[in-house]
Amino acid sequence: MKNEIYGHFHPDERQFVDKAWEWVTNAGEYHETKLTEFLDPRQGYILQSLVNRHPDVTVRWEGGSSDAERKRAMVAPDYRDLADEDMELSVLSITSGEQKFLSLEHGDYMGSILGLGIKRGKIGDIHVLEDGCHVVVAADIADYLSIHLTSVHRMNVSTEILPLSGLRSSQVKLETMEFTVASLRLDGIAADVTRLSRSKILAPIKAGRVRVNWKVEEDPSCALKEGDMVSIQGFGRFKLLEIGSLTKKGRYRILAGKFV
Repeated sequence: MKNEIYGHFHPDERQFVDKAWEWVTNAGEYHETKLTEFLDPRQGYILQSLVNRHPDVTVRWEGGSSDAERKRAMVAPDYRDLADEDMELSVLSITSGEQKFLSLEHGDYMGSILGLGIKRGKIGDIHVLEDGCHVVVAADIADYLSIHLTSVHRMNVSTEILPLSGLRSSQVKLETMEFTVASLRLDGIAADVTRLSRSKILAPIKAGRVRVNWKVEEDPSCALKEGDMVSIQGFGRFKLLEIGSLTKKGRYRILAGKFV
């Protein structure tokens, strides 16, 4: 069974597949319930796929908002009603009296939080607002963050712990860019979005530092399609919003959105 499952996923994902299959097996065979850390969409897809393989297991997802990207999962025997279970989520509200605070971005908050020694799996979505920031976090680290997060990007901040009902969601901001490419290859489009040369973009791709739809992609010639999400470690991420008509020279018109 394990080898059959492995065939559906990238070799780099085997460690998570093993862990997720253990959660599913323990729920179905030993009646155990598991509350996971925050999972990214690819991990969520893997776990849901494995849950679907077991007739006696159910799962509940929660990330704070209806369109949350990162979510916690509760894996349990199918006779458990999980609707009222505590998913152990809190909201960390971050504010500051400094004017420049309003110019802070997603990466600034993420860097400051992880700089406190917090694992990425303890942090859900980060919502940058007009007057501050709301971060969905695992409830067991909320107090620690509230006490120790005193600055973000060298600016003094204040924090408050709110219940999940107090979460204010933000709209995703994209910097759109239009250009033409000879083909829909990953390396060509990624090079244009990041403004790197084709040769320089090959390094992170071949090193496994590029993900397409949260799955590691090491093939530079992989053809992207409309709606694909691409993340490049160290260079952010972008979404291929639209593949337009061909130019007279046979090049594809591309509209991409870079997350800011």
